[in-house]
Amino acid sequence: MTDDRKAIVPVWTLATGDVRVPAVAGDEPMTAERLAELRSVLAGLADEPIATLEVHPLPDKLDRSRGIPLDAASPLAQHLSQLITQSQRSSSAAATATAAGEGLYRMVVPAKVAAQLGHGIVRPMASKVAAGGVHGALVNSTGIAAQATFVPVGKAAAAGAVGGAGATAGVAVAGSAALTVAAPLVLMAVAVGVSANADRKRQQAIEHITELLEQLHEEKLDDERSELDGCRDAIDKATAILLDQDKLGVSLGLDSAVHAISKALAAADRRLVQWQSALDKLPDGKAVEIGTLTKSFPGVDDQGGTFRTHLELAALAIALKQRVIVLQAVEHAQSDPGNLFENFARALKTDHQRLDKLEASIAGVLQRLSALELARPQGLRPVFTTGEVDRLMRAANRIHKLGDGVVVNSRTTDVAVEIARDKDGSVVVFPALPASA
Repeated sequence: MTDDRKAIVPVWTLATGDVRVPAVAGDEPMTAERLAELRSVLAGLADEPIATLEVHPLPDKLDRSRGIPLDAASPLAQHLSQLITQSQRSSSAAATATAAGEGLYRMVVPAKVAAQLGHGIVRPMASKVAAGGVHGALVNSTGIAAQATFVPVGKAAAAGAVGGAGATAGVAVAGSAALTVAAPLVLMAVAVGVSANADRKRQQAIEHITELLEQLHEEKLDDERSELDGCRDAIDKATAILLDQDKLGVSLGLDSAVHAISKALAAADRRLVQWQSALDKLPDGKAVEIGTLTKSFPGVDDQGGTFRTHLELAALAIALKQRVIVLQAVEHAQSDPGNLFENFARALKTDHQRLDKLEASIAGVLQRLSALELARPQGLRPVFTTGEVDRLMRAANRIHKLGDGVVVNSRTTDVAVEIARDKDGSVVVFPALPASA
């Protein structure tokens, strides 16, 4: 990549419906800060969701294994290709940036829209290690974008409906600037990005569960893990079929997968109630013996343990359910082409509310546990050995760390979906992340 400070980045303004807003964009180049302001203004003034799409040079090193690949014939790839082709005719900046045929496209959906899609659709990753693992070498809001000059792509013909994808695209006049109406493109980008995000969480949960079960040798919990992870095959196939715009059939086994996930969520709800009840019974303001705590939270004082496995099983069930919700939302939206994005948003928000509540409640349990003061064991001996003191201190440290990285009632942020496009038109969509990540 050449001097980033001189980089010219075309940016499209994508609407999901025929809307009118005051002329706020203009045709002049803008900074990253000005672009962020523009997103906020458009989100506040427009009735329909409005996203922005940037194109950056494709990084030399990019771990594509973290994303979901789609071939050139897929609706998302075709929508993007049409947008590029039409824009090249009317914008020299867009023509230059897309001439190579490959690039990293970054779609940012404003926080207002993200809230409509479900508050927990994308959560910030508090762990620096986890965040780096997901984001990899992708462009972020503080990297290339902060040093680039953005050029609005005006009066570009929109990506049309492909294969019955839904809302007919076109151009909506917004004062002197044009908004590209591209509901199918926005829908598909968000759907695949959220699905990839959920699958990344599934992978992390499986890794943690496997490690914990190696220590526990607990067959019952191992069966729970196997039944849940066995749902992945049906979900992957259903995702591929829906994103290629075919119909889902019973032969996929998705119904069985949904049933298994529902059972796991019910188990998580039941365990959550037990945890909350156990915490409520503890005396206020008094130190708690570790033995008392481990009766309700077995293994909470250790690196592994049943309690921590239950937490990871809940995280796995939530991640799988998030993927299923996206599938159901896409199917819902595609069944009514005239009401594409609204159906998608409605389906996502309704089902995400339950998952939001479950995640927030589990986070609340972890915060309460991490704030507990541990009492030394009661006994006849007035003095404890060095080993006993060390064990107590290690247990206290592990319990206090339960609250690290817990996010409760996180603020909804802009959501970024990054798409790597190759010369043959195929794409890889990476996990959706907060735009500020």
